[in-house]
Amino acid sequence: MESMKYIVIVPDGMADHPVPELGGKTPLQAAHTPHMDALAAQGEVGTAVTVPEGLPADSAVANLSVMGYDPARWYTGRSPLEAVSMGIEMGAADVAFRCNLVTLSEDGPYAGKTMVDYSAGEISTDEARPLIHAVQAALGDDLRTFYAGISYRHCMIWAGGPVGLDLTKPHDILGRPVAEHLPDREKAPDIYDLMEKSMAILADHPVNKKRKEAGKNPANAIWLWGEGKKPALTPFTEMYGKKGAVISAVDLVKGIGRCAGMDVIEVEGATGNLHTNYAGKAKAALTALEHGADLVYVHIEAPDECGHQADREGKIYSIEKIDSEVIGWLREQMKGTDYRMLVMPDHPTPLKLRTHTDEAVPFVICDSAGAKQGPARFSETAEASLRLTEGYRLMARFLGR
Repeated sequence: MESMKYIVIVPDGMADHPVPELGGKTPLQAAHTPHMDALAAQGEVGTAVTVPEGLPADSAVANLSVMGYDPARWYTGRSPLEAVSMGIEMGAADVAFRCNLVTLSEDGPYAGKTMVDYSAGEISTDEARPLIHAVQAALGDDLRTFYAGISYRHCMIWAGGPVGLDLTKPHDILGRPVAEHLPDREKAPDIYDLMEKSMAILADHPVNKKRKEAGKNPANAIWLWGEGKKPALTPFTEMYGKKGAVISAVDLVKGIGRCAGMDVIEVEGATGNLHTNYAGKAKAALTALEHGADLVYVHIEAPDECGHQADREGKIYSIEKIDSEVIGWLREQMKGTDYRMLVMPDHPTPLKLRTHTDEAVPFVICDSAGAKQGPARFSETAEASLRLTEGYRLMARFLGR
C-alpha cells in the first residue's frame, strides 16, 4: 500500500434522538461500540451540518456533503444519481424519477388510501422485476420509460419531463393517509394518473397474489418522487487529488460515486437492509486500498432503514455490527499502516419521526497514530472540538488539504 490511506465509514441515518425506552439514550449511546469509542478517545470529534438550509434532508444531499461536494452547487435531485448507477443513459433534457413499489391500503378510492409500506415488505429484486416490466408494458411510451432496479427502488425516465414538483417521499408518510401527499393534479396530472393507474396493473399480478398468499405485503402501486436532471460532478481525483472507491448497496450512493469518477465496487450479499453483508463490505474496502485506491467510502444503509421502520432493536444491532465487523475489523487489518479513518452518519433518522432530519451529525476522525485526546465515547452528545456549518468542507480537512 501507499504511505497514507483514507477510510470513510458512513452508517446511514445512525444519529438519533433520546429514546425513553432506552433510558433516554439514543441507539448509538445504547449500542456497544468499543471501536468507535476508541477512535473518539484518540481522535478529533465534532459535528457537521450536511443538509444546507433550503435543501431537502435527503440522502443525496447529505452524501454529497460527506463526499466533499457542496450540495448547494451540485444537487439536482436524487433520482438521476440512481439512474446513473443503474447504467441508464440520460440526455440533457431527461428527468429521472424514483419509482418505489409500495403497499397502499386496498379499500376505498385512490385518494382515500393509506401508505401501509413504502418498500412493499422489502420485496425481492426477482419479484419486483416482473412488476416493473408490467408497469412499463402498460404505462411506458415514447416519453416515459420504467427501469427495474433493486428491491423496491426503481426508476422512471421522462424525456423533457417536469422538475420542481415537490413530490412526497413515501417513507415520510408511513401509516398515514396519502390524500394530502399525492401529486398536485394541476401541476403534475400525469404523475398522479401514472400512480393511480398502476394499482389496476399490479393488484392482481401473479407476483402479488403469491405474496398475499404467503402473508406478505403486496407491491400494489408505484410511487413517483425525487425527480431531477443528471448532474455533472467534478471528478473526485480532480477535486482532492486522491483515487477513490465507493462501496454501497444503494444506487443513490453508487450513482454519486460514478458521477464523481470513483470506482464502484459491488459486494455479494450487500442488501441495503439490516441483514446486509457487513464483513463483505469491510473486506472489499481493504482489497480496494491494497489495489490502488487512496480512499474508500463505505456506506451502510441498515441504520437508516431501521429508523424508517421504527425498529429500535434493529438499529442498535446494525450499529454494533458496523462497529465490530466493519470498523473493528478494518482497524485490526490496517495495523502497521498509515491511515486516517472518518466515521459519520450522513443525516439523522430518528426512530420517533421515522424520517430524515437536517440536524448536524457527529463525526470522528482518527489517525493510525492516535495522538489526540478526545472524549471517552462517540455519540450525538460527545464534546465537539469542531463544529462545521458547511459539512462538505470536512472532506478537505480529513484529507489534510
